[in-house]
Formats: sequence, structure tokens, C-alpha cells
Amino acid sequence: MEFGDDYFMKLALSEAEDAMCKGEVPVGAVVVFQDRVIARAHNLTQTLCDVTAHAEMQAITAAADYIGSKYLQECTLYVTLEPCVMCAGAIAWAQLGTLVYGADDPKKGYTKLSNNILHPKTIVRYGVLQEEASQILKAFFEGKRKIF
Repeated sequence: MEFGDDYFMKLALSEAEDAMCKGEVPVGAVVVFQDRVIARAHNLTQTLCDVTAHAEMQAITAAADYIGSKYLQECTLYVTLEPCVMCAGAIAWAQLGTLVYGADDPKKGYTKLSNNILHPKTIVRYGVLQEEASQILKAFFEGKRKIF
């Protein structure tokens, strides 16, 4: 049975909700290999006191460990927010097969800050469940503003 982008992005959104429950910026990611989720992750920068603990970085590390290879050419990464330059660099080094993201990041997204940083063979699809991905981020930051 083959699943589509919406199905896997909903799993990534579930990870984003887990992040929000922990007080983390709600970004979630899943890595899929042959229609099977092999890694799930969400932001852990606050929890781990680690600026590199983005959802994508956590998912890439887990997927590489699962596959037993640093290269993820046959994998698809679903992430709720457009990756930053750091994460896009890791995606490039992993030679990821496909990147699918939901919401654009107009301030820190890799498409605004770099020129073709991804591996040339990486396929990119964006805007998948964009409204849902944007909404969870908006809700999180509106909640933060009310606190201060």
C-alpha cells in the first residue's frame, strides 16, 4: 500500500505538536524509506540545550543509524517548516532523495538564504499541508507573546 505526502506530513505535524507540548518551537519531521517511516523527530533545542537539535537533524541522524549509511538517497524527509541553512546543509551531505516541507520560512528558510545548497539530485516538494503547518507555528508564537 502506498501512502501520499499528506499522510506522512500529518505524522510530521504530530511530531510538531509533541514539540509544542514540551515548549519547543513546533517543528516535526519524519523520514520515509520504501513507504515506511524509519525516523520521527521534533525540535529539541531547549530540552537538549543544543542549537543544532532541530527536527531535521534529529531525523536525519536516526534515519542514517537505521539504514546503516550516512547517505539517504532513497529516503524522503517530511518536515513541517522549510529547513534552515544548517539543516539544508545536512540534507545535502546526506544526499537525501526527496525533501517535502509544509510552511515556508520567510526569515530563515534555506531558499531565502542560500543558492542551491541541496544536493543536485534532491527532489523538493513544498506547500504540503501548508496551512496546518503554519497554524501550529502561529499559535505557538502568539502564546509566547502573551506570556511576555
